[in-house]
Amino acid sequence: MAPDSILADEEDVAILDIDEIQAHGIGATDIAKLKANNIHTVASLISCTTKRLLKIKGFSDIKVEKIKEAAKKMAPSASGFITAAELGQVRKRCIRISTGSKQLDACLNGSVTFSVESEVEALTSCSGFQTMSISEVYGEFRCGKTQLAHTMAVIAQLPKEMGGAEGKVAYIVDPDQACENIAYARAQNSEMQTELLESLASNFASNEYRLLIIDSVMALYRTDYSGRGELSERQQVLGSFLRRATQMAEEFNLAVLMTNQVMSDPGASALFAGADGRKPAGGHILAHASTTRLLLRKGRGEERVAKIVDSPDCPEREATYIITTGGINDPEKA
Repeated sequence: MAPDSILADEEDVAILDIDEIQAHGIGATDIAKLKANNIHTVASLISCTTKRLLKIKGFSDIKVEKIKEAAKKMAPSASGFITAAELGQVRKRCIRISTGSKQLDACLNGSVTFSVESEVEALTSCSGFQTMSISEVYGEFRCGKTQLAHTMAVIAQLPKEMGGAEGKVAYIVDPDQACENIAYARAQNSEMQTELLESLASNFASNEYRLLIIDSVMALYRTDYSGRGELSERQQVLGSFLRRATQMAEEFNLAVLMTNQVMSDPGASALFAGADGRKPAGGHILAHASTTRLLLRKGRGEERVAKIVDSPDCPEREATYIITTGGINDPEKA
């Protein structure tokens, strides 16, 4: 097989449409009900709990069991386990999307030592935020969180050799050609935010999208759930939302970029908060869901500083950037 065809096979690794289970004895009517409940792929069906499927009108215990069995027959592995080598092949599908700043891109590249300027110049198409995971950026106002989201919404559409992902963008926000490839929605409350995420399943199943932006992830939860009395419920609902976002990132090869607010905690130690007592909203639930966490803060003059706080493949380090009329860029481009 030619190298090009092998690459194509790796990139298209099977997003199996939910219609495929019809070959295993599931009727068209039941499949239509699954689609009406935002279950559009076999992988999404496999990840569904029995409890959720039983809530679908007309689905009995016996029918749910039959549907789950049909989905298992189409799973890549009957046992649910794959080898590390097979996982490595899956991870090769990951795409990195540039932030617009070469310094910040290099900072986010776990396999490169971030020190020499020549190395920074070489990292235009292989660095940045990666798909199949959630990346969170947090900081106070005027640090460039939304500007970073806007910049990446455009870059994600570019060819891979230019730092893009050759895909469309879904943008969920709280209160030309490039715009045609961005699906934008404004959530009015936390329930609507979850509904918007679920409704994107059919869009993502087309395998045309590569970036999901949520700006900001905590704003609506903080207003809909107030006080310690509702904290437990808020965290449970937030956990479900983040779990669904993680599933979508892995299944549809998406980069999920979430912006987040900071909160003051004067009594916190420097271990859990910054030196000024600020820490990201969302607590441990959000911290565990994010694969990569960046703290954005103001630097000297017009410069901003991004610090990697948590990452499985990047050391703790910093990069500087500026906010320009064209989005995020390097300081020397001012």
